Amino acid sequence: MGGSTFSLSLILILTASNLAANMANKDWHFGFNYTNWPFKGGPPQSQNDTPGPRKIVVGGSKNWQLNFNYTDWALKNGPFYLNDTLVFKYDPPINDSIIPHSVYLLPNLSSFSTCNLRRATMVANVTQGGGEGFEFVLKKWQPYYFACGERDGYHCNAGQMKFFVMPLFHQWH
Repeated sequence: MGGSTFSLSLILILTASNLAANMANKDWHFGFNYTNWPFKGGPPQSQNDTPGPRKIVVGGSKNWQLNFNYTDWALKNGPFYLNDTLVFKYDPPINDSIIPHSVYLLPNLSSFSTCNLRRATMVANVTQGGGEGFEFVLKKWQPYYFACGERDGYHCNAGQMKFFVMPLFHQWH
């Protein structure tokens, strides 16, 4: 009983914080959604809105590494849209001084919040982030939960190497 209350509270908090961040950053207006209604003018277009799919390097100049808050990065760099490409860049482990990283897609919020990799799917191994990086296209309207799967979830849990996005439909003007 207590676990389900905690889960519902966590979902509510995450949803509210995501909505608040999107409202604060994207000239969102309360009321009727006039998207794709050219005779109403639609909402104002912000400087961050670009036509068509974008390529976004996860973590920006920090790339995919330990001890960087990717959840905060996702909130500050959203919203993300369908067909945007997330680029995961990290050095392949060519010697013992480089800490290996990978990219996993977790199946749900519960797995994401606990960094449980049992039912996760590896989408990029420890070598695929080198060079131009590994590209992941947000093809479906669904939440995507990303995490580093190295050290049995330690990078996800203690190293903050996790974030989620819920791609939106583009608002063409």
